[in-house]
Amino acid sequence: MWVLVFFDLPTETKKDRKIYADFRKKLIQDGFTMFQFSIYLRHCASRENAEVHIKRVKKILPPNGNIGILCITDKQFGNMKLFTGTKETEVKTPYQQLELF
Repeated sequence: MWVLVFFDLPTETKKDRKIYADFRKKLIQDGFTMFQFSIYLRHCASRENAEVHIKRVKKILPPNGNIGILCITDKQFGNMKLFTGTKETEVKTPYQQLELF
């Protein structure tokens, strides 16, 4: 499972920028990686694990702004088409799956 967090937070005042930076910092501390400027994602081993991280995100939601959370499967993530300009690029997963025996 992949958990994606989309957000659009106000940054007009110094206080707003601090709230934005704190939210982003807490996402990174929870293992999220920047996919685009306001889109962070995290790989989770199961639906249950994804729910744990979704609850963590809900606990740190800022008072203002728009936040979206989306869960997708590995297959759906792999079917994503990415482009840099007009050139299609390969979808690279930000995490390496490790298997323990």
